[in-house]
Amino acid sequence: MPIIVPEGCSPADLASLIDHTLLTPTASSLQVIELCEEAVEYGFASVCVPPLHVSLATRRLYGSAVKVGSVVGFPCGYHSLRQKVQETADLVAIGAQEIDMVIALCHLLENRPDLLEEEIAQVVMAAHHASVKVIIECCYLDTVQKIAATQATMKAGAAFVKTSTGFAPSGAQVDDVQLLAQTARGRIGVKAAGGVRTLSSCQEMMAAGATRIGTSSGVHIVNEMIASTAL
Repeated sequence: MPIIVPEGCSPADLASLIDHTLLTPTASSLQVIELCEEAVEYGFASVCVPPLHVSLATRRLYGSAVKVGSVVGFPCGYHSLRQKVQETADLVAIGAQEIDMVIALCHLLENRPDLLEEEIAQVVMAAHHASVKVIIECCYLDTVQKIAATQATMKAGAAFVKTSTGFAPSGAQVDDVQLLAQTARGRIGVKAAGGVRTLSSCQEMMAAGATRIGTSSGVHIVNEMIASTAL
């Protein structure tokens, strides 16, 4: 697929589409503070941090335009619905403005989109004003299941469908982003995450229809663009 950079897209525009992410098991408080400082400096859409660090990120980002995001049911999605709902409510109560939830894949694999829609809807309700991004882990699904997951996400009232956790065998793929975007038809956003580490990869995902990029390489990606525009 040819790389298509949106006309007039500046480094700041690109940064505003990036969720600056730190979800490694070894994430420390100092790393979260640095993440927040970078997010403010570059103007990223949000930081996405482990639940343990949401309070810290909220304090560090207070008064800025950068949103605080965190994860629910991460990374496997097999928490009970009650756990996901409680986790969501707890995170929102301490400052999370965006929730990236992992679905229970068994609902799709067992052809129960009704249960999937109910799960997402319950999390959306628990999130109140916070945006919910639904991680469907595309690498485990066939085309029909990816379409069904996107449709359930729309019906349940979530804000985004998201390709991957970054912890599965593969992350965001251009073909998957294209399929999700074609299915969503602009009704919800599409977040590409997992393995997006370069400007080229980021632009490919945007060209395929991604409206948000989840990456731990946001600083590198934006600096790549700054360097390329300076030539």
